[in-house]
Amino acid sequence: MKRIPVVVVAGFLGAGKTTLLNHLLGGSRGTRIGVVVNDFGAIGIDAMSVAGQVDSTVSLSNGCLCCAVDVSGLDAMLAKLDSLVDVIVIEASGLAEPQAMARMVLATENPRLTYGGLVLLVDAAEFPDDLAKHLRVADLVVLNKVDRVTNAPELTAEIHRLKPGVPVVESSYGRVDPALLFDPRPRERFGQLSFEDLLDEEHDHVHYDSVEFTGGALDPLRLMAFLDARPEGLYRIKGFVRFDVPGHRQRFGLHTVGAFLRFERSAWPGPRRTELVLIGTGLDVAAIRAELAACEEPDPAAVNPQSMLEVLRYTT
Repeated sequence: MKRIPVVVVAGFLGAGKTTLLNHLLGGSRGTRIGVVVNDFGAIGIDAMSVAGQVDSTVSLSNGCLCCAVDVSGLDAMLAKLDSLVDVIVIEASGLAEPQAMARMVLATENPRLTYGGLVLLVDAAEFPDDLAKHLRVADLVVLNKVDRVTNAPELTAEIHRLKPGVPVVESSYGRVDPALLFDPRPRERFGQLSFEDLLDEEHDHVHYDSVEFTGGALDPLRLMAFLDARPEGLYRIKGFVRFDVPGHRQRFGLHTVGAFLRFERSAWPGPRRTELVLIGTGLDVAAIRAELAACEEPDPAAVNPQSMLEVLRYTT
């Protein structure tokens, strides 16, 4: 059964959460996005015209859905969406505690849903003084409005000081590549420049590096060491891992958003091999491939099954 990732987008009032969501909806390209707005006031999503309502749903022409709901109805709204969309993004109210929103999603008993991480938007132009508390649960930080400041590197350094190792993506106008948050549907091409291509060229977008790796069975401890010390600028990893350790010969789907990490077991539908895609900026492609190749284990049957415990901690 395919499980729908639920990504929480949090941040202080005015940080740009709604702008980011509008960007995702505007560039959905066939990916059905369910956006849940957790707020009691006027709904800020441009595509919605239901200001001041809760428990409301609006269908958009691109196949996405926008909903407004209060906290008490969140689980019921997720249950309504899980069979209709490919991903759910929750915009936490600027007054909501990110920890509480993440806890609610993690606590869901809906087997069709899985937690997809917490993205924290930080306003570079109005950099908050009390950021440390919210950073504790952030898996990926989007430093927004960098076009309005001249000290973005210093702000990024301050975020790293408050939470060492957290990935930080700089953005303007909430323009973040959807592939950093979830798996967009493959884009169809018909040998002709599309209108969407032209729209893309009108805006400045960060160009991300993509590293593909295909290999055999990986040693669980060496892979976890790589994931724990992943290089700066690596924002997303997705794909499938073969361990082939006795008792653990299933396919392990790997999904990361920033620091968030999840494995999901399933049967092998085809060739039994490791296939990963890593996305980020400023990546040393050769070095990353070499590090992953060093994780390969030529004799997985001889690996102590106890070493899988580090992997199983993150398995759903």
